[in-house]
This record gives sequence, structure tokens and C-alpha cells, in this order.
Amino acid sequence: MESKVLAEEILTLLEDKKAEDILLIDVRDKVDYADYFIICSAHSTKHTQGLSEHLMFELEKIGIKPLGIEGFELGQWIVLDYDSVIVHLFYEPIRQMYALEELWLDFPPPRKQAQPQKEVFQETQEE
Repeated sequence: MESKVLAEEILTLLEDKKAEDILLIDVRDKVDYADYFIICSAHSTKHTQGLSEHLMFELEKIGIKPLGIEGFELGQWIVLDYDSVIVHLFYEPIRQMYALEELWLDFPPPRKQAQPQKEVFQETQEE
């Protein structure tokens, strides 16, 4: 299945199970191991586990299995590797802590640059 089609299918499945703040990031020009990252939040660790089980069950029906699964036991940050699409399922407080999307999105520069600190010490001349 083409990576864009797979990503769209995963987005639909996540929406069906009430995943929150779903983000699709095109990483084709940034990495060579995937085409898309999908990042979403859940309101509890049970919810992240339920989302991952739903994805695996529904995608397996069409012959697609993840190459790898990480973090399922704790459910705070679950990663499902579907080769060209990597899915990150976060328990919301963990997503805020890691802010993974900030690594991959092109954010605008800050409005105001930080001002350099003034010199506190002055050189003294010895005679």
C-alpha cells in the first residue's frame, strides 16, 4: 500500500477511536527511513493501548502488520512502525513533556531575539 494511502487509513482509524490532536508530518525530505510520522494524544494510558490495539487489529485485516512495537506495556508513549509510516501514540502529559513534533515541524523564528547579557565585570588596569 502506498505510504500516503496508509497514513490516511491510520488517520481515519485514530479518529474513529477518539484520538486527540492528531498530526500528520511529512518527513520524506528529512529522513530516509519513513515517509510520514503520525503523532496523536490520548486521555489515558489505557486509551493509548486501546488505540494501538485498534490500529493493529484493523490493519491486519488488510494484511498490514507493524514491523515493530515499542512502549505498549506502559502505554505512555507507544510507537508502531509501519515501515513508511511511524505512529506515535502519546498519553497527553508525556506528549507535552517530549514535544516530539517540535523536532520535525518547521516553526517560525521567535518574534524577538534574546538580547545578549551586558558585561558584568569590567577590566581593571594594573600599574
